[in-house]
Amino acid sequence: MKRRMLRLFFLLALGPATAAIVQAQANTPAASFAETQAAEKANTHEDELYKAGTEALNNGDYDSAVSHFDQVVKLRGRRAAAALYWKGYAFYKAGNKDQALAAFTELKKSYPESRYVQDARAVEAEMQGAAASPEQLTSDEEKLIALQILTRNDPDKAVPYALKWLHSASSTKTQERILFILSQSSSEKGQQALVDIAKDNNNPDLQKRAIHYLGINGSGRGRAALKEIYASAASVEVKKAVFQGWLMSGDKESVLSVAKQEKSPELRKEAIHYLGIMGGRGELRDLYKQTDDTSTKLSLLQAMGIGGDVEGMTEIAQNDKDPEIRRHAVKNLGIFGGHRASATLVTIYNSQTDLGTKREVINALFLSQSAKEMVELARKETDPELKRSLVQKMSLMSSPEITEYMMELLNK
Repeated sequence: MKRRMLRLFFLLALGPATAAIVQAQANTPAASFAETQAAEKANTHEDELYKAGTEALNNGDYDSAVSHFDQVVKLRGRRAAAALYWKGYAFYKAGNKDQALAAFTELKKSYPESRYVQDARAVEAEMQGAAASPEQLTSDEEKLIALQILTRNDPDKAVPYALKWLHSASSTKTQERILFILSQSSSEKGQQALVDIAKDNNNPDLQKRAIHYLGINGSGRGRAALKEIYASAASVEVKKAVFQGWLMSGDKESVLSVAKQEKSPELRKEAIHYLGIMGGRGELRDLYKQTDDTSTKLSLLQAMGIGGDVEGMTEIAQNDKDPEIRRHAVKNLGIFGGHRASATLVTIYNSQTDLGTKREVINALFLSQSAKEMVELARKETDPELKRSLVQKMSLMSSPEITEYMMELLNK
């Protein structure tokens, strides 16, 4: 028995450097990546419902708008507060003031810190017949409510006042609220004013905020403006703000165009990153096939991971000629693939002769917490060093399969 215990202790013993590496790996939130992928799918569904509600509202189909926004509210995701506001607004436009007030009450109760609370108060004031003359008011909050009402009732009259106030306001928060109101304006002047601010590089901070609202707006005018701003901007930070605008508006085509044509490695890498966030799996695979640059390939692999493209990463892990690239693909499968990639990782392990790739598979299985697969590999492994690596990683995990396997080792 003593000999068995000494043997197991030898198998599990870790040097200080190895222990530090393993501890760092153990701190990687592997499970959260699977949750992130699920969240991304939920966000896509939420965005589709929100977009449908917005289109219905713009078309005057208030019943359909209420229905779509209500579904978004029930998801309790990142657009829930906005959906509650627009649900109330749709009720108001349909003449159902009681239901509108109920939606606004729920908004203030559930999301008291949301910027839409102030918009809801503006509509409530409008329903109560409040005067909408910003010049006659003193506090910023009162002026913002009045400006919101004036923007709805007489948008062309509201624009000059909004622009004058925007450039004199000392509060960043107030500037953001004015820009948001401009972005919601139905007038040609209001929309053009937002575009002009987004193109004006004399105030970079204000410019970037306007770019953000152009993205949220998602209109054809806004998308065209974002392309112009990116092409003419000298500032890298402004160009990066445009990427965020494209993300908000879902303009994957513009991001892909930059990824293909941009000469700056930093901005090309940024475009690839955003393609991953936007779920551009096919686009990323095509870009991968078109490049021989190792750095670009690694960026594309990372973006595939962010986009949850297990199939794309698997193809690279199995077929790429560069062993280093294959190892990075395996690593990303462990980080981003979750349990979906476990079977693939085992297949790669069994088909590879390269020890570096095998060790990377072991690490990837550890990151994805694939205990059952690791035990099966350890039982079959004849290479002492690889078996030791498997046992070391399993010593940091907990599962019935691992406990059973450790008992087997003790009883040998």
